[in-house]
Amino acid sequence: MNYWLVKTEPGTFAWQELVERGAKGEPWDGVRNHQAANFLRAMADGDEVFVYHSGKTREIVGIARVIRTHFPDPTDDSGRFVAVQLRALKPLNKPVTLTAIKADPQLQDLLLVRHSRLSVMPVGELHWGVIQAMGQSR
Repeated sequence: MNYWLVKTEPGTFAWQELVERGAKGEPWDGVRNHQAANFLRAMADGDEVFVYHSGKTREIVGIARVIRTHFPDPTDDSGRFVAVQLRALKPLNKPVTLTAIKADPQLQDLLLVRHSRLSVMPVGELHWGVIQAMGQSR
């Protein structure tokens, strides 16, 4: 299994909306950065994904699962970009803020810290565990 992080503006599509889609999930579309699109292409069924609210809150709020691998992005008229289908698994007990991530020495080489504008990125197993632990404490 691989781990990923996807970003969304909570005012455009919030974690709760993914939760409300239930078992059918939601296409993760609209990605127009080529590097991020390549990461979407690399996702496999069953991979787990942190959902990150960008904008003012800047925090990881939940975990989703890939339930359909890449397919043509229905919002892309050029036919060059792809989407994946995600289903909400569970919210984090405590959102993990970007500030907390940047403060943790174990997370300094996380792409979210180094390339903060990228909307889809891989997360290593060590980073995944550290962030999950941060999100479970209350």
